[in-house]
Amino acid sequence: MSILFGPFLPILGHYGKNKVEWVAMNGFSLEYPWVIVLFLPLLYCLYKCREKAVVRYMVHLHWFSPKKGWWRWIVTVMALSALLVALSSPVLIDKHSRNDRMGRDIVLVLDGSGSMGAIGFNHQHRESRFETLKRVAADFVLKRIDDNVGVVYYGDFAFIASPVTYEKEIVAEMIGYLSDAMAGQNTAIGEGIAMGVRALEHSRAQTKVMVLLSDGAHNSGRIAPKVAVAAARKQQIRIYTVGIGDDALDAALLQHIADESDGAYFFAEDAAALQKVYDQINTLERSRIRSSEYLRKAYLYPYVLLVALALMLLLLYSNNRRM
Repeated sequence: MSILFGPFLPILGHYGKNKVEWVAMNGFSLEYPWVIVLFLPLLYCLYKCREKAVVRYMVHLHWFSPKKGWWRWIVTVMALSALLVALSSPVLIDKHSRNDRMGRDIVLVLDGSGSMGAIGFNHQHRESRFETLKRVAADFVLKRIDDNVGVVYYGDFAFIASPVTYEKEIVAEMIGYLSDAMAGQNTAIGEGIAMGVRALEHSRAQTKVMVLLSDGAHNSGRIAPKVAVAAARKQQIRIYTVGIGDDALDAALLQHIADESDGAYFFAEDAAALQKVYDQINTLERSRIRSSEYLRKAYLYPYVLLVALALMLLLLYSNNRRM
């Protein structure tokens, strides 16, 4: 049972140029509020009950005697109150709700074949193509304020590294765990597109986008790119293809994939050009999408118990000094 006494920090406002309504609410709650009812009979008994109780279960009831000074009476009431509050399980509630956002569902389909380990794509840093791709992709994900983002990784086969979600920090962190050739040395572009379609199969957004990055040619997998693109068109998914490098790149295939899905093809000869490609995706049309509410609870009863323990130790210390 949980009763919310009311938010102590309600915030209502709009975010961004699309004026998306959002709500952030923090509140205080007791999971077992009926325990507080015990305070009245305990307070009555504390004042009216006999000072010398029969010792059976609670062997130190004499600590709570109301006839040993007004300050001990106050400390006793505070200790009992703290015990009751701890028993009622106080919690802090952090609730975030973002509904009817204007955004897109985007899946990044990242090429992790062996050739992505080549050095020289970034002229400012000595890092592989895949390391540059991860850094730029993570930055792109974190800047998607109102979009839902997912990640597909492909080599000899493809897998969903992160489902489509609004938690961009988690997606960016997951990108950091990827490495080149962890799914094999080859390039299964058809498998990557098919897995991207699977990642978007439950999407309700009107604008569904797949960003496919590759530095090679389709040479592996059981699904042909033509078949995968047809599945994407059926789900009204636009595919934006990005070619990296120029040694073994099948630019004609990437151009065909983009044309068949009403997307666009880009060529990125270096890291700066790749960043510009990601920036151009921001010009895509957005649609109204919904997201779930997030609820976090922080349990406070251990701290209240510490307060009760401290007060009871104070009573014990005072009692020993009187003796």
